[in-house]
Amino acid sequence: MILPIKSILGGTMAYKKIEYGISFADIAIQAYADKNRNLLFLREIEDTIDWQPVQDLLLEHYAPGKSKTGEQAYPPLLLFKCLLLQKWFRIKSDPELESQINDRISFKSFLHLPLDQPSPDHSTFSRFRSRVSKDAMVKINSNLLNQFHQHGLSINEGIAVDARLVKSVSHPVSQKELKELIKKAETPEGKLDKNGNKKKYSRDLDSDWTVKNDKPHFGLKEHTAVDTDNGFILSSYMTPSSQNDSIHLPMVIISSMHTKDKIQTVYADKGYAGAPNRGFLALNNIKDGIMRKDSKTAKLTETEIERNKAISKFRYIVEQYFGISHLTDNGERARFPKILTNTIDIMFRQFAFNLRKGAKILNVIPV
Repeated sequence: MILPIKSILGGTMAYKKIEYGISFADIAIQAYADKNRNLLFLREIEDTIDWQPVQDLLLEHYAPGKSKTGEQAYPPLLLFKCLLLQKWFRIKSDPELESQINDRISFKSFLHLPLDQPSPDHSTFSRFRSRVSKDAMVKINSNLLNQFHQHGLSINEGIAVDARLVKSVSHPVSQKELKELIKKAETPEGKLDKNGNKKKYSRDLDSDWTVKNDKPHFGLKEHTAVDTDNGFILSSYMTPSSQNDSIHLPMVIISSMHTKDKIQTVYADKGYAGAPNRGFLALNNIKDGIMRKDSKTAKLTETEIERNKAISKFRYIVEQYFGISHLTDNGERARFPKILTNTIDIMFRQFAFNLRKGAKILNVIPV
């Protein structure tokens, strides 16, 4: 049987009931199911974790479907898993995701969606992404990491912290023009399109300008922490690009604490050097793995240079994540005009990345 006989129910809430029974098509497909690599991959991924806590967190934080009246909403876990498919299979848009779900047996199996039932409309994915709260995604990602921790995997003994610039989804405008656009967007007229209707789309007003390596950049900044033992993403969020990396170190560290195990060491590049961050690490009894840099009054000693080289051997892992996400998810460019929506999007990437990596480590799927 391709799809489990399973109902995704919303209890007394107004969620669509999606039930599956065996059809002749399922019997025919089963003959070659073991040769369908995507189907095998998604079956094994499905069995890697307990999805019940994820569903519980979604139901707790997701407003649609809680009313017993009106049109029934799709179960949030189904929509959540749709957006995971988008990350694993490098699907660039929501309309394409809808088409792929309708076309692929493996996708419908993973979603427990009957073969004769169509995918949710692409606009449903967009609404779901905008309605899932950041708090819910933080708790869901933390739950996944705790599940892996219960299997004996190290999560946060050592963490590598870094940030990267992310290009805006909108074309760059001058700082002066940006301020004018923000001011206009706050007026009643600025919320309407040229026909007087409420705007469906808007340009990015959250990005700003910074300069890196003498090159101007208009966009956002992704602040990330990665576990140095297994490579799990522990924390990832967006800010305007002008914000200094260094001031975010405490927040990145705090959001990387998913288990009761203490963070032993924090590794970071020279951009995080300075007394405030050293003091924060010392206050929390965390070993300082921040690279040193030349000061105005003194050059680095040979010992400090060697220390920096040793630290770089641990820091590579966060650069590795940046490289992988650039290749597989166009991670160096924002997908949406709002910073919060982009943060939610990279949190879905975090969950998809960690679930696949955890499955490999646990030998659930082939390396």
